[in-house]
Amino acid sequence: MTKLTYTSIYIFCLLLLVSCESENSCDNICGAEQIQGLDCTCFPQNPPDCTNTCAAGEILTADCSCVVPDANEPCGGTCPDNFECQNQECVQVAGFAQTVAGRITEDQTWTPNTEYTLGGKVVVSNGVTLTIEPGTIVRGAEGEGTLASALIVEQGGILLAEGTADAPIIFTTVNDNIMPGQLVGTNLDETQRGQWGGLIVLGRAPISSRSGETGLIEGIPPDDTFGIYGGDDPTDNSGVIRYVSIRHAGALIGEGNEINGLTLGGVGSGTIIDHVEIVANLDDGIECFGGTVDITNAVVWAQGDDAYDIDQAYAGTISNYVYIAGVDSDHGLEIDGPEGDVNAEGSFTMINGTLKGLVSEYADFRSNARGTVMDSYFFNFPENADIELDNDVVSANYFSGVIQIVGNEFALPAGVALTDVSSDKADNGNDADYDAQFASENTTVAEGAQTKGADTTVFGWTMTALNGALDF
Repeated sequence: MTKLTYTSIYIFCLLLLVSCESENSCDNICGAEQIQGLDCTCFPQNPPDCTNTCAAGEILTADCSCVVPDANEPCGGTCPDNFECQNQECVQVAGFAQTVAGRITEDQTWTPNTEYTLGGKVVVSNGVTLTIEPGTIVRGAEGEGTLASALIVEQGGILLAEGTADAPIIFTTVNDNIMPGQLVGTNLDETQRGQWGGLIVLGRAPISSRSGETGLIEGIPPDDTFGIYGGDDPTDNSGVIRYVSIRHAGALIGEGNEINGLTLGGVGSGTIIDHVEIVANLDDGIECFGGTVDITNAVVWAQGDDAYDIDQAYAGTISNYVYIAGVDSDHGLEIDGPEGDVNAEGSFTMINGTLKGLVSEYADFRSNARGTVMDSYFFNFPENADIELDNDVVSANYFSGVIQIVGNEFALPAGVALTDVSSDKADNGNDADYDAQFASENTTVAEGAQTKGADTTVFGWTMTALNGALDF
């Protein structure tokens, strides 16, 4: 918190009541755009929108009134707009702005009285902790390619972004007119995507990439060394992401290469991700490249590609999750497995999800996918949408139990059966047996009559809920 000092134009001291006739009358005369404090110091008018000028010894208040401070009250009885009385001094609590770029090499705390702009890629370095307080708004500058803005937590860095339901931490674009203290702005909706980069967290938990135990995260140019992720520590800790909303992100860094809303590369189980929202990302909403971190209470709305994308033997659990498709969304779930022989046994679980389609697909199990999707509710998907096994390895994984799709409920369009949803497209697959097993392990329900799925009441703090997208 910044205090008013004699050397700052924003600093007021505790003023003592004097009169113009006293021996302490001021000899100097302040300019028309200034206020004269009772200690004769000249300060700029606050707020600047006021057209009147107060006399010497008076303070201009937020409603443009001139007030004589009371010497018997802390802060003289009044403080200007964006200030409040703390420890008997007027302290600025709002109105600051800061542009951040490059590496953060020392511990920092970002506070809600300052609006932060990511002026390019901002990297939380190894051994450094960035703390972001509840209610803070972080804006990403526009730009593509090497100029794309993003907040990146490299291996060994710590992000403590702990918002609350009343004061979430919001990552958005500089074009968003949201103001401090607000939960949503008024000029952007779920169709405005790709206006800045996104949030990337990289850890040292196991991955299974083509390159071995480590990889270079997508969305970062190959010559940027801070993009390394993966390792041998399944309990690695990258910090806390709680009550965080990421909006209008996904800027292009190259042809066909966008940044996800929330990218998790080799993030370990020591990290906490709870209550997170992704809205209007150009690419995927949340993508997990290996790692073991659990994600609870997540919502993805109107992404441009896939809502939840799993790669490289991600071995965590995603629970109480929501997907709401937009007009350009692709899959609710895109599931890939290990890409190499290292750490190839990792298997994910997705449980208690609610997925609302539009023109999108349910899910695609690809490459060497492995894991479980269970106790989730799917509705509003088009009649030709499917849950696809797309190659021989995936088909074999399903029939051997390495992939399980069980206990889910589907509200289907008229004339569509569960056997129409399951589709084994492998060259050597068995579509008839897939249809039969899938239909026996999942059920159909009328829309709104589900007994499985997410508890959507926990998302009242989100842009998704406040804009009515959870009204179903």
